[in-house]
Amino acid sequence: MTNLAIKNNLRRLRFDAGEITQAKLAQKVGVTRQTIVALETRQYLPSLELAMKLAAAFGCDLNELFYWENMDAARTKYDLTSKNT
Repeated sequence: MTNLAIKNNLRRLRFDAGEITQAKLAQKVGVTRQTIVALETRQYLPSLELAMKLAAAFGCDLNELFYWENMDAARTKYDLTSKNT
């Protein structure tokens, strides 16, 4: 079975941004600290709106913040140009 888990760099980006706390980030994007904890521990996937708010907060692209664990497998599975589709 191919692992298509979505991972994130949220914790690393928080520390790169001056060790911003989970609480401060949560307040900035309008969620609870528990939501940030759940995101960092991969227990929760954000809505597109929240993902975009988080990327904007860090000044990065969505794909720098959230990414497939195995991008090659994801591309193969979801490729619209494949003749097997």
